[in-house]
Amino acid sequence: MTTAGSGLLILRNSRSGTAVIRTDPAELFSERLPAARVHELGEGEDLADVVDAAFAGGDAPTALGIYGGDGSVSRMAGLARQHGVPLLVMPGGTFNHFARSAGLEDVETAVEAYLARDTVEVSAMEVREGEGEPVLALNAASVGAYPELIEERDTRRRRLGKWLGGIVAAWRTMRTAEPLDVIRDGRRARVWSVFVGVGTNDPKRVATMQRENLEDPVLDIRIHHARGTRLRAIASLAFGKRTAAVLRAVRVMPEKRDVERLLETGFAMTVRPGPGRPEVWVHDGELEEPLGEEFTLHFTVIPAALTVFAPRPR
Repeated sequence: MTTAGSGLLILRNSRSGTAVIRTDPAELFSERLPAARVHELGEGEDLADVVDAAFAGGDAPTALGIYGGDGSVSRMAGLARQHGVPLLVMPGGTFNHFARSAGLEDVETAVEAYLARDTVEVSAMEVREGEGEPVLALNAASVGAYPELIEERDTRRRRLGKWLGGIVAAWRTMRTAEPLDVIRDGRRARVWSVFVGVGTNDPKRVATMQRENLEDPVLDIRIHHARGTRLRAIASLAFGKRTAAVLRAVRVMPEKRDVERLLETGFAMTVRPGPGRPEVWVHDGELEEPLGEEFTLHFTVIPAALTVFAPRPR
């Protein structure tokens, strides 16, 4: 009797990637990982509660697996780090930024890495709002135009779907976005956005939502100063290299002098949204609503934060 998948707890978030047609991985799990425990998250069921209950039982998992989008992957990464077990990441969302950075383009590739016991030590960052509890982020965190766009998209998601809702949100944000003030090291700056990403990234990009390597223990910070138009502010959110290249060719992307880049192991800023502006920030695609109108975010890089099953670099 095969024991492939023994000790592995897989959680499936069926609500991830609702705008993307995907093959149900249930048959693959049954064939390749017959001894794994697979749990489908129900409506209103909290991922952390399921994992904590599994570790409280007599047969604690030796590895965690997640089939979902970047938000679910990020939360499961925090739990894997907390419990000291490796993480199996299987892309099941819309963008799958982290999975793609790890070379996990599909579920089959992830399962192959797990069965071969191929792993990589992944750096991450902790983000703490004020004196609150830190959250683990794998890709990036941001304030400004991107969180505002995400909030607009989420208000239209149920009625229009994620993709169409995103287009409408981008159009509305392009007409209504306003700069905000951030304070760092006692200095105030008027900005369209600030992105704090994990690991060094393409110096030509502003929105560094997908990291280019997994192990680099550094924060790559992009501060887009508000010296250009709203159009340039929204164009700066182009995530794909091809899209960014096209926008740069037609001179829509922000001027190089408008984007300040910092490489740090720790970073802090106080955010002051303008009157009537959304008081939100985002990490790995997940919106957070601060407790006050003004809030301070602390970022700290965590070298080798967790072990992830992934193809070994060639």
